[in-house]
Amino acid sequence: MSEIAEIVDTLEDKVHKLFIKLESLERESQDLKLELQKAARIINQKTSEMTALKTQYDALKLANSLLGSEENKKDTKLKINSLIREIDYCIKQLSD
Repeated sequence: MSEIAEIVDTLEDKVHKLFIKLESLERESQDLKLELQKAARIINQKTSEMTALKTQYDALKLANSLLGSEENKKDTKLKINSLIREIDYCIKQLSD
């Protein structure tokens, strides 16, 4: 009987250690999920900032070309022509 008692004690000890390991892994998993959510929020924030900066950059580029910058004159002309086409289209829609 003593041998069976030792086996049962050993099994109980191993099961106890497994439960402790399981709890530790569950805590670690939860921590990693929180860290992932935080990283996702940061990525979304940075993406929004990048979009806003790109819009500002495009506006500055357009402003520079309107001020006579040779560098972006072609882009400015294309943008103005595009805007004129849009205005013409709107006028046509209103007159129909």
